[in-house]
Parts: sequence; structure tokens; C-alpha cells
Amino acid sequence: MRFVGAFRWSQSSDTVISAVSVPSRSDLFWSTERVAEHLRDPKVRIVDCRFSFDADARADYLKGHLPGAVHVNWAEDLSAPPPSSGHPRWLLASPEDFARAMSRLGIGDDTMVVGYDAEGGHHAARLWLGLRRYGHDRMAVMEGGIQKWRREGRPTEAGEVRVAAATFTPRPREGVLASKEDVLAAVRRGDPWLLDVRREGEFTGSEKRAARGGHIPGAVHVEWKDALTSDFLLKDAAELDTMYADAGFGPETSAITYCQAGVRAAFSHLVLTALGREDVRTYDGSWEEWGNDPALPIIIGRS
Repeated sequence: MRFVGAFRWSQSSDTVISAVSVPSRSDLFWSTERVAEHLRDPKVRIVDCRFSFDADARADYLKGHLPGAVHVNWAEDLSAPPPSSGHPRWLLASPEDFARAMSRLGIGDDTMVVGYDAEGGHHAARLWLGLRRYGHDRMAVMEGGIQKWRREGRPTEAGEVRVAAATFTPRPREGVLASKEDVLAAVRRGDPWLLDVRREGEFTGSEKRAARGGHIPGAVHVEWKDALTSDFLLKDAAELDTMYADAGFGPETSAITYCQAGVRAAFSHLVLTALGREDVRTYDGSWEEWGNDPALPIIIGRS
């Protein structure tokens, strides 16, 4: 399944803006077979994106990872320091800090990046979102994660991989992230479509991960992992199109995805982009910002 690339240009007085394109599904999701073919390709950087708030994902990386893979911790390496108020945490890093992280990982302006994790690809999608925000579209997520790689008996190696620093030039562009103000405007107008991709309990407020539980008024709930099969493979395009259309999001609908910290939302953004949706953004602050701001409206329970 391939889609014709579309471009949208924006102007800004203080940032360099580049085009937002719509890559094909085959550009954005790589099979384990395809990754294996490129393990020793010097133009490809494999990135282990495994992460956990409750365990040491770096230790898991050191025990075994894809050959040549470097490791990234999205919460530390890809996120800005929290403000003095404490919230929101985990906003995307500044262009300069993001570029330094990419340089350390050996990701340059011409590098093809392939990310993987152990939870369906949503941690890897946060790296994809950051790269897309800063003008680099050459990234794919490996379907099935490290579990599929291991089931197939493919090679792994232990220890840290050290790579030469690369030159990454950030080219910030609009049309990738949404701000609190953008979301407030969407609440008032009913457009763009707000897609809450968290768990059901987070959406209704029974599971509270901020000062307040619930969801943004007008948001539609489609959990991020509903796009995946039980073994973490992406569902067929027709099935995905039907799933999102049934929730109110057709091919021409603009959307803003959100979750707790813009990670699961990045995955849904990635999936929608693979389906050819041109106008999708991720609310960077997500519920970490919205749920901790008492001035913002919320809904508890189902809409």
C-alpha cells in the first residue's frame, strides 16, 4: 500500500519551517526481514527504544539487543526539563538538545533510522515524532518488536554499542505538534477531531494519572493498541480505515492525538500518517499538562 506524498507549507518569524509530507506505510513500518537485511548498512541506524517507568529498560538493552543497536530513553534523551511548576513533564526537547541526542546516537541528516521496542512500537514512535518535528522523515518502526525478532531466532548481542557522532541539523516545522491553545480552540470549534488513545479507565477518569482524571471535552476514544494484532503487528489498512471511520475520523478529517505524555499518541499519529492522513498532530503536553491545569475543562465518564 503506497500513498502519494502531500506537502503543506507554513511560515514563522522565528523558526525554520520545512514541508510536512505523508510517507507510505512501507516507509514507516519495516518487517523483521527487512531490518535483518539492513543490519550492516552504514546508512541505517537501529535504535532500541525499550522503556519502562517501573523497570530498568537500559539493563534489558545491555543484556541483549539487535546487533549494532544503540539505546534511547525517550523520557531522558528526547524530553525537555520540566518547568519550575513541575508540569508538564516530558515535552519534546528543544531543537538544540534534540540535535545533540541524535548526534550521540549516530543519527545524521541522511541516516535511515529504524526503531523498535517491546510494547508494540509506541516508545519507538516517540522518536519518530521528534524526528518528524525536526524535519527528518527517514525513520521506520520495526513491526512485532524485539519479541518477534527473537521468536524468529534472529541474532542479538549484549553490551553497549558505541558509534561515531553524526551531524544532525534540526529543521523545526509546523503541522506535527499541537499546543494547549490549539486544543482549546479545537474544543470550542469541534475541529480538529480530538483522539484520546489512552486506556478506557484513563479516559473515563477511573484511573487517574494527574491531579484530575477524565478526558478533554469532545474527545473520541480509540486506544492506541487497537491498531495492532495480539502479536504487535499492524492490522490491515482496510480494517484500520474502518476502525477510525467508525469513530468519526474519515480520510479528510483533521486530528489531534493525545495520551498521558505524547508517546502512545505518537504511535496513533504514526499509524494515521501511514494510512495517508495529511492533517494529524500530537498534543505534546497531553494529559500531563491538561489534567494538571485546573483552569482547563474536563469530562469525567463517557462523553
